[in-house]
Amino acid sequence: MKKRLLWCGFAFAVVLLILMISTESNIIQRIPFLDVTTVNDIRCYDKVSIATKSIQDFESETSVDEPTSGRNIFFHETSCFGEEGLMLNARQACAIESAARMNPSMTVYLLFVSKSEFSNSTHEIVRHLLSYPNVRIRHIDPQKYVKNTPLETWYTSGVLKKSHWPSSHMSDMLRYLSLWKYGGIYLDLDVVVTTSFENLTNFAGAEDWDDVAAGVMGFDMSKLGRRMADACVRDFKKNFRGDVWGNNGPGVITRTLQKLCATMYVRDMTIDRCHGFTVYSPSIFYPIHYKKWKKYFEIKDSDATLKILNKAKAIHVWNKLSKAEKVRVNSNVPYAVIARNYCPYVFNNCGRIF
Repeated sequence: MKKRLLWCGFAFAVVLLILMISTESNIIQRIPFLDVTTVNDIRCYDKVSIATKSIQDFESETSVDEPTSGRNIFFHETSCFGEEGLMLNARQACAIESAARMNPSMTVYLLFVSKSEFSNSTHEIVRHLLSYPNVRIRHIDPQKYVKNTPLETWYTSGVLKKSHWPSSHMSDMLRYLSLWKYGGIYLDLDVVVTTSFENLTNFAGAEDWDDVAAGVMGFDMSKLGRRMADACVRDFKKNFRGDVWGNNGPGVITRTLQKLCATMYVRDMTIDRCHGFTVYSPSIFYPIHYKKWKKYFEIKDSDATLKILNKAKAIHVWNKLSKAEKVRVNSNVPYAVIARNYCPYVFNNCGRIF
């Protein structure tokens, strides 16, 4: 009996591995198969907005701070929050502060899908973020946000809500839709900005030499920017897969650039071949490969790691892998050094653990 159970377990593991490998070649896109903490509560997507003093509606009729075309940086938080209220941890706040600090002439938007008061733990973090005059924290209603866009009928059909990872795929939808509507730059909430993005237009970054990533992207309001934004939104709609983790994020930008640049290979996506669109090398936004993510948290060889990071325009810390790794604020691991320099308000007021 014991041998049979062991054999069954082995067979199941082999089948799971085959499914994972055949579904996606990138391990980052396979993580959720093993991530039991993935949150799929999306009840807030259909809730009628309630009045709250903490957060204003984005695109409201009374709004006085409409986005300036192409001069925006967007972050999205698509989790649904319960009675504790909206939550933002220090590392997420660091991403927002770094973007605001390094890009004072751009407006930085943090857009929540869930609408509530801020949680007690988040009030102080929000106060530090709002000390930057270019930070806006707003709520968006997905049903309203898709109106009069190519995704209106698609979203209303309920396809996204049937996804295995609806919260993550909502984030994928919003990153392309916000750039389609307003132009500007999209950043993941685990990206620390280490240089100005104010002169960057129409760009994305390679995660490695096999894939273009969707964690840092920019489409402006030029003919090329509009062409890319429209192509990405339509690719998202046409090729959406709720059973494949990365198909709707990095898959969209990669497929779109393969068509624009007339090549399947990231190394060949030069600015000339891509009609003016820039695909930055992995060292610019993803200087530490996901397989080596622990380098952000190790004092060993930290000087060498920091030399690599200092050449980047932003660093992506692979939150899916690294979120449980503790960083003491008095340490000098690379992540702490970067955060101390680029999000000082948040870092110096987050307690003993960042």
